[in-house]
Formats: sequence, structure tokens, C-alpha cells
Amino acid sequence: MSQARPPGRPLLASTLGFLGLFAGMLLIAEGRRWLPPDPPAVTPAQDAADLKPGSQAAVQDTRPGEPARKIAEDLIAPPPLDPSGIERIEPRPPLGELGLAPRPKTPMPRDWRETLLFRPVATSSAVFEAMGHTVAISGTIGIDPDGTCTFDNTAWPCGQRARAAFNAWLRGRALKCLLPPDADRFAIAAPCALGRQDVGAWLVSNGWAMAAPTGLYGKAEAVAREARMGIFGPPQ
Repeated sequence: MSQARPPGRPLLASTLGFLGLFAGMLLIAEGRRWLPPDPPAVTPAQDAADLKPGSQAAVQDTRPGEPARKIAEDLIAPPPLDPSGIERIEPRPPLGELGLAPRPKTPMPRDWRETLLFRPVATSSAVFEAMGHTVAISGTIGIDPDGTCTFDNTAWPCGQRARAAFNAWLRGRALKCLLPPDADRFAIAAPCALGRQDVGAWLVSNGWAMAAPTGLYGKAEAVAREARMGIFGPPQ
């Protein structure tokens, strides 16, 4: 036989449940009062400004709830620069001779061929004629046959002496020169060799010709001047 439930018990349970829910809400509301405030929202533009070097935001510690304080501003932020105090100076010289090396030689055209020229005759200290060709030794500056040189206030016919020295060295032997196909129609400047000896190097190193500004014989001329050889020395 079932026993009847007192009519007031369900109402009491509902009332207690409601009071418990209300008390919980009060505790949550009271707890939020003690939490720190949420940090302000940062827009993308403000975020980019904070990351910019030297900006005010980049050198400050912005902790929530605390005043901003600067951190090593003199080390992080760039110092002020006055453009009027900048002075342009000349570049330093090269550390070695490699920085002064001449540009590589321009390659000869493909139709130029090595040609043997027999019985050459010097017409000046750096020009000769052979087999209908007139060839000037490239990379050199010759002395006119009528030219004179002065050594210790004494003038002497160095042009004639230089031409004679060139002819004595040639002795009618064949020169091998790099010539274009139509070299017989006009005078041409070309590199030549006597056997394995570079003709231009021999002339300049012995002082019978000068080095062209864009040539390869600048050091050879300096040696000849220092040794007072050929046109740089006494009468011969």
C-alpha cells in the first residue's frame, strides 16, 4: 500500500533551487568586479605603427592596467640625424694592383688571320713595311724618324737611332702578324711577333717606343724610363 507524499515538499524543493541559482549569479557578478579590465582593441593600423622602428609604441611597455614605461629608448630608437653634418669623402684606393688591372683586350674579329710577312723594313721605331703591307705595332707609340730627344740638356736624334735599332733587331726575318683580309689596302695597327717574342714588348722595354695609354706595355715603359734605356737615356 503506497504512502501519500506531503503536498508542501515539491514547493519547498523548487524554492531552494531558485535560491541556489540566485546565489550563484550573485557570486559570479561579485567575482567579475575584481577581474582586471579587458585591454582595448587594437586596429591593424595601430598594430603596424607599434611595430615600426623608432615609433613611440615600439619603445614602451604597455602592460594592461599599468602606466606605460619606456625601455632603453636611447638604445632602441635611432638617434636624430642632421643631413647638413654629412660629409662626402673620396673613395679609398684599391688594396692591391688587382684593382688597377686593365680591362681585358677586345677580341679580334674572326676574319683576322695570322699572316707571315717576310723581309720587313722599319720606317720608324714602331712601323714597318713588308709584302705591300704597312703595319704599326699595336699598343705602342713610335718616334718619328726626324724626332729628337733631350738628355741632360743635350739634344740627340733619337728618332733615327730608334728606327735603326728596330731594323737591326728585325734583320730581315719574317714577322707573324694578326691582319684583316684587306690589310694591303691601308695601314693597319696589329699585334706582331718575331718567333716567340712580342714585338711591342721588345720595343717598349728597350726604350725604342712608348706605351699607348690603353695598351699593355705601361709597366715595360716604366722600367725603361727607370733604367734610362733607348730614347729615355743618353745619346747613342
